[in-house]
Amino acid sequence: MEDCVLERIESPRDLDGLTRDELGELAQEIRDYLVSSVSLTGGHLGPNLGVVELTIGLHRVFDSPHDSIVFDTGHQSYVHKLLTGRRDFSELRTRGGLAGYPQRSESEHDIVENSHASTAVSWAAGIGRGYALRGETDRTAVAVIGDGALTGGMAWEALNSVAASRDRVVIVVNDNGRSYAPTIGGLARRLDGIRTDPRYEQFLGWGKRNFQGRGWARNFTYQTVMHGKRAVKGLITEPGMFEDLGLKYVGPVDGHDLAQVEAALTHAKSFGGPVIVHVLTEKGRGYTPAEEDVADRFHAVGVIHPETGLPVKPSRFGWTSVFAEEIVAVARERDDVVALTAAMLAPVGLQPMADEFPDRVIDVGIAEQHAVTSAAGLAFAGMHPVFAVYATFLNRAFDQVLMDVALHGAGVTFMLDRAGITGDDGPSHNGMWDMALLRHVPGLRLAAPRDASTLRQAFREAVDVDDAPTVVRYPKGPVGDDLPTLRSVGDLDVLAEHGPQPRVVVLGLGSMATTAIDTAAKIAAEGIGVVAATATWVHPVPDGLDALIGDAELIVTVEDGLVDAGLGQEWAEYARVLGLTASWSHHGVPREFLEHASRAQIVEQVGLDASALADAVIAALD
Repeated sequence: MEDCVLERIESPRDLDGLTRDELGELAQEIRDYLVSSVSLTGGHLGPNLGVVELTIGLHRVFDSPHDSIVFDTGHQSYVHKLLTGRRDFSELRTRGGLAGYPQRSESEHDIVENSHASTAVSWAAGIGRGYALRGETDRTAVAVIGDGALTGGMAWEALNSVAASRDRVVIVVNDNGRSYAPTIGGLARRLDGIRTDPRYEQFLGWGKRNFQGRGWARNFTYQTVMHGKRAVKGLITEPGMFEDLGLKYVGPVDGHDLAQVEAALTHAKSFGGPVIVHVLTEKGRGYTPAEEDVADRFHAVGVIHPETGLPVKPSRFGWTSVFAEEIVAVARERDDVVALTAAMLAPVGLQPMADEFPDRVIDVGIAEQHAVTSAAGLAFAGMHPVFAVYATFLNRAFDQVLMDVALHGAGVTFMLDRAGITGDDGPSHNGMWDMALLRHVPGLRLAAPRDASTLRQAFREAVDVDDAPTVVRYPKGPVGDDLPTLRSVGDLDVLAEHGPQPRVVVLGLGSMATTAIDTAAKIAAEGIGVVAATATWVHPVPDGLDALIGDAELIVTVEDGLVDAGLGQEWAEYARVLGLTASWSHHGVPREFLEHASRAQIVEQVGLDASALADAVIAALD
């Protein structure tokens, strides 16, 4: 990489001395590096290809970390990492390597680690007000937020608050018309109107013909007017939605023209108060396979061939695909079933249903609270709504589950994808909180299927409930072979038995049922009688628990949720109330944030692998 511009960038200030030609070379080198490196590891490729010039411009105009740059969601921060001296992407999203999102322990330039969307404006509002209160008037807080994340209500709460201040806050709207997939809703239509207004293009053409390249005075006028805060307002269209809030507006700006980006950001910084900078970018820019990917422009990829964009290994049939098939089958049978998604139609498996029943799939944008309460409304109107969402994102709507759905006895089904330990996306994506939270909701019923067959069955049983919330949780990744039932005891299924009189009962919840079987086999190898069992419906406590326990000495629960206040503890308390005297040993995820690593590494780290569990059981018996 001799004479490589990127190799010369150790910190953002190394950008200051680059010529325009060198900056162009840098942008291309960054795109080439992202394609070559992310294709080897997997990660968020499309979003980062789209923000190359924007991120260079941000770091040339603002002085990070003196000025704070907050990336909403953070999946578009790879370019930022490169420009802040982190060029080793060889172990991206693996233990010991770079995180897939900003991470404070990596760099003083990283501020927000939470990869949940629509939060950046609130962060910037707080930072900007803090600087003002401390008298640090030379510091600016910058929020970089996508048009997709602007569909979240929290972002608008923050915009409303920022508009009432005089704090130095610059809000950069990275408008690529997408979150995962194309952005939907009224906001998207409004931004489309700004992007495509022919008067804007005509005005740009007139400016270029009459000002650009005609001497320094006209060039200065062109730069000031074309990229200044009045480029739209009062010149080409009616006052926009941001100005209606009282925010100064700059744009729209071509996000792949670095000169335009820098001019707009410079104007915004010099204003000294809250400003919106509207930047138009293209997700997947410069990489043909991403540009031609209609679904999500290579939003997130696994290991791929860089030349073609095709996966190195075909993906195995996964849990999400099982749900995708089953909801279509149910929708064909029942015209009251309607699905909701929060801007992740394909990732949660609702694309097939949307293709077949477009009027019965509702994408609310990144607005989980609205999704849950509107689902309660759908139930009131006689429908059965199914909200498919990542388990970690339902945390954002707990109040709505409690007060809008449960309190009103609404028949709403929640399908929690990526439940449990997910691993490589880091602490904010592990779906480990849901069982501990949801077991406190009155009337709620929760299922943790162990395989494809029990997932299909649980979903069908869930949508038959019309007077309370139902939840079905399932993990990320491929689904294994079905685990047959040897016999049933009430609502519990025995999966393995060793010896006529079990001293130990191992209860594996959901995806941990396989672990329970493996653990039981290791315990039995020591000559100890043991049973491995599970239940599909795990809350409330399944019928038959007392009969299954019988005269066993030790009951072991294994769950991929919080061990504190988890379902294992709920089952144990139930047994104690019945007067059962067996000892209990609970195993799950500790109450802490888990750093990014593979799922297998985290499972081993927290002691949820079969060998560690068996050793713990044998030690407890001794």
